[in-house]
Amino acid sequence: MIRLDSIKVSFGDFNAIPHLDLHVRPGEFFTLLGPSGCGKTTALRTLAGFIQPAGGTVTVDGKDVTRLPSDKRQVGMVFQNYALFPSMSVWENIAFGLRVRKEKGADSDRMVRDIAHRVELSDEQLAKNVAELSGGQQQRVAVARALVLRPKILLLDEPLSNLDAKLRHQLRQQLKDLQSEFGITTVYVTHDQDEALAMSDRVAVFNKGVVEQVGTPQEIYDHAATEFVCNFIGDSSTLTPEFVAQVNAASGAQLSTRASSYLRVEKASLDAPAGGGTAVGLPGKVLSRTYHGLHSRYVVRSHGADIRLLVREDGGAHPEPGTETTVYVRPDHILQYHSETGAALQEQDRQDQAVALP
Repeated sequence: MIRLDSIKVSFGDFNAIPHLDLHVRPGEFFTLLGPSGCGKTTALRTLAGFIQPAGGTVTVDGKDVTRLPSDKRQVGMVFQNYALFPSMSVWENIAFGLRVRKEKGADSDRMVRDIAHRVELSDEQLAKNVAELSGGQQQRVAVARALVLRPKILLLDEPLSNLDAKLRHQLRQQLKDLQSEFGITTVYVTHDQDEALAMSDRVAVFNKGVVEQVGTPQEIYDHAATEFVCNFIGDSSTLTPEFVAQVNAASGAQLSTRASSYLRVEKASLDAPAGGGTAVGLPGKVLSRTYHGLHSRYVVRSHGADIRLLVREDGGAHPEPGTETTVYVRPDHILQYHSETGAALQEQDRQDQAVALP
């Protein structure tokens, strides 16, 4: 559906995107994720036609659109600040593109009311000025204005970032439901990892203009391809060589003690797994406990590593700070990366490094 091949974007002497290859499938909810200034919005605006790349091609449905103006690309865009017209009513804002396209009045009215109903805007709200609406309602207007033109592609540039956390959580599900209902190919930009994991079919993680990994949310989270992705997505504990060596000794695993090693917070436990399994128990001391309602968050020091983990409030051990405890870890849950390159360590790499140990 969408291909970005060898895209290069420069602003003067600064290479915002040195080389970008991406493929978005038809009907997919595809997210560009990364910290501020990483190039994700630049990539989106290049796809929209607002930025001309210094090199490479943008292809939509097999057609090269690299040099086409944005209004010829059949894309709808929702901006971070919504870019609504404050002097117009909600109806006029939604109908703006239809008027530019010179749709008949009756057809425009029918299309506006239909799309407004789908995004849960009432007839009463259609008559209001956009300044009279809440942030969440204005976001719905911006989405309706983009969707009413029936674009092939919907582009969303951090559309929820100006909303409070509760409303953001509510509207992201509505956005995903709308995308599924319309079956429209969607490219979404965010720095919020929770949004990316909850909404996306696939995610591209950006770092300094370079895509570090593309995959499903589960692939990105459970099998982070680089140390940057591991640290940017989710929450992990940094493991010491001593901790890794103890895991090896207790389990017979061949984890590298030279690599950068991490463990996701939900992968460690204070309770021995039912049936034993492959988890090993290592002694530790509780440094802290913080209460979060459904769970408590612990920090346990074991063999020089501060292991962060979660314990549900409705079950399991709840040791107090300062007490001795046991941390249970599965060797295959430990994520390891080359100290020099940051690339994920493969099984053969671990074996090679284990052989090379003095």
